[in-house]
Amino acid sequence: MSLDLTAEERAIADGQTGDGAAMAMRIVAESARLLAAPRLLPIVSAHIDGALYHGDSGTLFAEKLVAGGARVAVRSTLNVGALDLMGCSRVRLEEPERGMARRLMEAYRNLGCEQSWTCAPYQAGHRPTRGTDVAWGESNAVVFCNSVLGARTNRYGDFLDIACAIAGRAPDCGLHRPENRLATLVFDVSALPAGFLASEIAWPVLGSLYGREVGNAVGVVHGVAAHPGEDALKAFGAAAASSGAVGLFHVCGITPEAPTLAEALGGGPPAAVIRVTGEMVAQAQASLSTAASADRLDAVAIGSPHLSLAEFDALETAISGRRLALPLYACTGRHVLAELDRAGRRKALEDAGVTIVADTCVVVTPILPDRTTGVLMTNSGKFAHYAPGNTGYAVLYASLADCVESAVLGRPSFGGAR
Repeated sequence: MSLDLTAEERAIADGQTGDGAAMAMRIVAESARLLAAPRLLPIVSAHIDGALYHGDSGTLFAEKLVAGGARVAVRSTLNVGALDLMGCSRVRLEEPERGMARRLMEAYRNLGCEQSWTCAPYQAGHRPTRGTDVAWGESNAVVFCNSVLGARTNRYGDFLDIACAIAGRAPDCGLHRPENRLATLVFDVSALPAGFLASEIAWPVLGSLYGREVGNAVGVVHGVAAHPGEDALKAFGAAAASSGAVGLFHVCGITPEAPTLAEALGGGPPAAVIRVTGEMVAQAQASLSTAASADRLDAVAIGSPHLSLAEFDALETAISGRRLALPLYACTGRHVLAELDRAGRRKALEDAGVTIVADTCVVVTPILPDRTTGVLMTNSGKFAHYAPGNTGYAVLYASLADCVESAVLGRPSFGGAR
């Protein structure tokens, strides 16, 4: 299938609006050809993951776009960077990497991107409307945008995300197309206790199980009686996108494209039905812990995706004025940090021993102490998936309440069954 570019798109690719825009349009067009897309789609926004420093090539790429006069054509928010520009936490990144990371973040500012620096832009006011086409990067942001907001995006990686933002276009394929957004399988949780589905710990566990079971397919979760809340769906999607390659899920009666099971499936029968049992859930929860034993702990980390203001409410309630004996890292965006500062809440948290991390998180840049045998406790399915490889710390997965209790006691504490 050949790619059909409009006259305007060909003109941009030929350099009529500058070298930077031409480079971006050519990248988008070539990606579309490789993906067998027949055309490019206009997009209304982007969320950019490419501003996280992974090496000098990313910095040089962004600076070349800047030098070519490129600017984003649509609203573009930024995912986490490698530095805490708000100065809340100490990043152990040394020169020359530190300087290159700062140059990278500055280049994206010069391209016209919003300085959001969060993996949860949808909780910072960036919420494209249902049915609109966007180009979002960062796996949890992508899955939330598709599933909970009903906007349409593929999983755009570095550096196709910024190229789409500058071109104002994306390849017309994948999850941009309505027929590819229909569920093909059912993930049935109706046999699970209602109390479990209403708990905070359920959704990262179910998301991790879902991702492993469905891979990159589109499924519909059936059997959830009440809306679990945005933070629960955020946790589910993040875990599913980490353990699998999920870009879109539906929850029957809750997410916008699944008012009924029949509509989620497009009126046809599912190719498969996964009936989730208590044993499957227990195995999924156990798999999130990688530590050899639960007899020691070095740190606690929460906030992947970034903590919302409501999640800080829950954290404060769990701490209840006590002092922590172990470091507890609470990762969040500057939009939440501003609210904590406005209400005078940040100081009380820090006085209790909480280290707030803004603009970044502990699994993408060196913030945790450098320990070859460290053990980290978390309530995040995404942290549990990435922490061993990215930080070297083994993981203990637990509820938020157990994370806080463990940080207070200075040792692992599980109030319920692991």
